[in-house]
Amino acid sequence: MKVVAILQARCSSRRLPNKVLKPILGKPMLQRQIERTLRSKLIDELVVATSNQESDVRLTQLCTSIGVAYFAGDLDNVLDRFYQAALQANADVVVRLTGDCPLSDAEIIDAVIAKHIADKNDYTSNVDPETFPDGLDVEVMSFSALKDAWLNAKFKVDLEHVTPYIRNNPRLIKGAYISDVDNSSYRWTVDEPQDFEFVTQVYEILGAKEQYFDANAIYKLLAEKPELQEINTNIQRNEGFINP
Repeated sequence: MKVVAILQARCSSRRLPNKVLKPILGKPMLQRQIERTLRSKLIDELVVATSNQESDVRLTQLCTSIGVAYFAGDLDNVLDRFYQAALQANADVVVRLTGDCPLSDAEIIDAVIAKHIADKNDYTSNVDPETFPDGLDVEVMSFSALKDAWLNAKFKVDLEHVTPYIRNNPRLIKGAYISDVDNSSYRWTVDEPQDFEFVTQVYEILGAKEQYFDANAIYKLLAEKPELQEINTNIQRNEGFINP
């Protein structure tokens, strides 16, 4: 069974253009997320799924420079891009990650994967219900479920966001990985300049010497310095889904 993480990313973000390449402690934000994801013990391969537009050439160049596989496909039909990347990688289990989560936690990624495999689900996530910080999102699906969506999804929202068709399909077995504590009020994703400022400050405090820090270290930091949360607390969760 081959587990493939597909990290979708593009440079043409409307709210914060080129955010995936903005530097955090001297490295592009996407590279920071890739390094954290590659700490996973259950992922066999990581593929960056980007677009074939000229605006994303620098992103594919980054992947080449750090030795990470990529697939460049349709800019707007993200479901097709995602499916083609999984097909190219010969994936049996597909892990969906988005390139705006530079605080991702490999242990949480592995926990969702493990539950998905153990429960023999078609789809498993930690986003429904929302109990984790926005920015630790993990969605895991069988390749067959992804193919089902690719063959049958027609609505724009399904094509742009990959998993709504799967999540709303009553024929598929779904599971949820739920946090013992509801931390859904935390915002650790990057959609706006304030988000990037927050993430940068977390890295400067916890990762200044290139040391790894997990979600628990961030929770502890925010308990000690609650003022950090005020940087981006006014932004709505899932803003990118609601206002793409």
